[in-house]
Amino acid sequence: MKSQAVTLFALMFAAVGLAHDHHHEEQIPMNYVKYPYQAIYPGDDEVTADSIFSGITTFAKLPWVQCLGKDRDTTFDIAFIGAPFDTGTSYRPGARFGPAGIRAGSRRLTLYGGYNVPLEVNPFLSGLKIVDCGDIPVTPYDNKYAIQQIEGGHKELLHRPAFSPLGNDALTGKPLVPISVDGKNHPRVITLGGDHTIVLPLLRSIHSAYGPISVIHFDSHLDTWKPSVFGGAPSDQAAINHGTYFYWASQEGLIKNGSSIARPADYANDDASGFQRIEAREIDTIGTDGIINKIRETVGDRPVYLSIDIDSIDPAFAPATGTPETGGWSTRELRTILRGLDGLHIVSADIVEVAPAYDTNAELTTMAAADVLFEVISVMAKTPLGKVAN
Repeated sequence: MKSQAVTLFALMFAAVGLAHDHHHEEQIPMNYVKYPYQAIYPGDDEVTADSIFSGITTFAKLPWVQCLGKDRDTTFDIAFIGAPFDTGTSYRPGARFGPAGIRAGSRRLTLYGGYNVPLEVNPFLSGLKIVDCGDIPVTPYDNKYAIQQIEGGHKELLHRPAFSPLGNDALTGKPLVPISVDGKNHPRVITLGGDHTIVLPLLRSIHSAYGPISVIHFDSHLDTWKPSVFGGAPSDQAAINHGTYFYWASQEGLIKNGSSIARPADYANDDASGFQRIEAREIDTIGTDGIINKIRETVGDRPVYLSIDIDSIDPAFAPATGTPETGGWSTRELRTILRGLDGLHIVSADIVEVAPAYDTNAELTTMAAADVLFEVISVMAKTPLGKVAN
């Protein structure tokens, strides 16, 4: 469990949703623009750096939409949603404050307009409707119920129609059709964790739309531990935690064998769950290009879900996490690898295990998490979730 690496999983999940009926009082952030649903960001030669530190904090100053409340009929292309859950962690708690911390770390993303130079795209001005839906109401008292809340909240967002049509293929000009198994054009949901336990309910939700799904998982831990070993499973619910959720995915028949990459401890459990592995130290020999090539060769052109544990970044760069491990990648290396996923059909994503209480006064970890998601939405903005019909 102590060695660093990146894990790439192929998973399939059966989803059971839980509806919500939570209503919130009206609160409007400064510079909030409801129509259109795209935040106002400066383009070339326009004023920038204009009081981005002011107002209620949403991710990257995006419009706030009460997606699980009065705006439950609102559609979007990409939604950020928080899952403030950390009662499945084994070492340092505090990731329940991750969504708020990541949003704070994201305030400067649009300081200069939001253009991603290496990927040559501004995701905020790409024509997509991107919103911040706030947080899923999650109880801290009952893990079983909290997992149901997370699955239900995510599924409620995922099964709305996307705001924008798929359009035509850039190469052939032919119309695109959805890549989902239900034939619908679903929006993307980016979840702010929360400890890594949340990925089990998230992927159950994803399966309801996409069926078997490949999952690229960046982490310093395998998270395929047997519950009898990791925590001892004193109860059925305690057996589901941030170190065992992929074990349960395997037991439920949710993992597609042979298209996974993981790290080097407890290989027997990992192999039994159907994973392949890339170790973090391989970057010293094959470089970021080699890591990218291994991931792309394994995933192919299948739809993919992206799960990022902030502890895959070395604690020198991201110390605020529940189970830090030295020997990880730098923030720059992870961002480079994420940009190398350009062209993949990333259907949704999450970032987890950000625990702001352990951060520096300079907000190193929360800024790193926000910057990582900036790369993710940039990749998403360039590749629609469609394919040319056969």
